[in-house]
Amino acid sequence: MADGLFTWPADQPRLIGSRCRTCGVVTFPAQGSCPRCTSVDVEERLLGRTGTLYTWTVQGFRPKPPYAGPEDFEPYGVGYVELPGEVRVEARLTVADPDRLRIGLPVELVIVPYGDKVTYAFAPRDGSGADRRTR
Repeated sequence: MADGLFTWPADQPRLIGSRCRTCGVVTFPAQGSCPRCTSVDVEERLLGRTGTLYTWTVQGFRPKPPYAGPEDFEPYGVGYVELPGEVRVEARLTVADPDRLRIGLPVELVIVPYGDKVTYAFAPRDGSGADRRTR
């Protein structure tokens, strides 16, 4: 995991993005220049914790190296989350069951274990009983 992607430890973790002071575009992860207007006048911006699932899929097979992960691979959800008024973020989902995922599903940022580290993911917040791990 790259450093500087999210605030941690924190009771209410946030993704760390950037906002262009020239044209207003928001990016994640944070960037040193604007991908729209190429300005270097950017500022760090803490992104919202909640959004909606824009699109999703289930990673059903172990990725090839260097992304292979653990030998005891388990399928996981992955998707784009729309943070209203900000940006779409690619992220892991805490749910891998296609019957529990849908476009427009309200989700919230959580921190989940990843090997001996932690990473960010999004969990459903619609009362579906989805896993809501945060430490």
